[in-house]
Amino acid sequence: MHILAALAVLGLLIAIHETGHFLAAVGQGIRVSSFSIGLGPALVGWRRRGVQFALRAIPIGGYVAFPDSETDEETPAQDPDLFQNRPLPQRALVVAAGVLANLIFAWMALLAQGAVYGVPDGITAAAGIVVTGVSPNSPAAVAGLRPGDHVVAVNGQPLGQGDEAVKALITAVQTHPHVPLTLQLDSGGGLQERQVTPRPDEGTGRSRIGTQLQPYGTSQYRPVAGVWEWLATASRGFWAITANTLAGYGQLLTHFQATAQQLGGPVRIVEVGAQLAQQGGASLLSFTALISINLAVLNALPLPALDGGQMVLLLWEGLRGQPLPERWTLAVNRLGFALLLGLVGVLMVRDTSQLNILKSWLNS
Repeated sequence: MHILAALAVLGLLIAIHETGHFLAAVGQGIRVSSFSIGLGPALVGWRRRGVQFALRAIPIGGYVAFPDSETDEETPAQDPDLFQNRPLPQRALVVAAGVLANLIFAWMALLAQGAVYGVPDGITAAAGIVVTGVSPNSPAAVAGLRPGDHVVAVNGQPLGQGDEAVKALITAVQTHPHVPLTLQLDSGGGLQERQVTPRPDEGTGRSRIGTQLQPYGTSQYRPVAGVWEWLATASRGFWAITANTLAGYGQLLTHFQATAQQLGGPVRIVEVGAQLAQQGGASLLSFTALISINLAVLNALPLPALDGGQMVLLLWEGLRGQPLPERWTLAVNRLGFALLLGLVGVLMVRDTSQLNILKSWLNS
């Protein structure tokens, strides 16, 4: 059920993105030929008001397509309702609407969290710590530790609760340079072990395993004190997630080799979403806002086949007074789409191979 909840969130956010494009187009009287959620063969399809709607087999994207005079012989080339015949600002609004829809929906998810569950009010500590980040090529990464892992003991000694649990693990790491430590992880279906060998940091000399940690526990919420606190809390959360997302993409651009291993594809997104769904509806709404903002930022990147790349082409047209030749536009978009699908495929294979359930099956 938790995996289904995460899949539903991912599918919903893709639908929200494409609905933004669709509404911006039809709201301006621009003709739309098709609206699809997902890629690949259609599972369900129907036609309404001249638009072919479809739900497709591969839930990793979607698209809104527009007719043109070359593919539709009944459409005159100068039809004012064709996308390419509309003024530049109208086309730019259609392109940007998907990103805007995801950002608005993320804020609404945080508002819903406040309305239903209240505002954050600390954490009730439980046994152990949770791994919130793993540095690439670190001892922790080599050992197979991943964000979300729940560590309850080291070398058979329980870590305790709260900040003391974090201190206990840090102390064990710093006092055992080059000595393997056995970490016990609570996977929800039993205990698992990971062997990790601390390595002295070149700068400080202190032993590290390359993780970010926080106490394990359940987030607590209290009712909002009023409308202003409700709006302010949602807005602070929205801007904090947005800032962290932008910083993450910035690090990917400036330190690609060090951060590329932290990229996650659809499989990893669903895995994390399922883990958060186990913690309750409030965590699932936070996950919804996080992924919605990530989709917005990803699509805003100035890369071919993404919304940001289409905005670059429109900017070129605005500066030069004429669009890029159609054959070049088509070639660039096809290349970008192929590279994007290739990246998604690589991430899906890598993330699937690292799923705990698959590892357990292979080891058995």
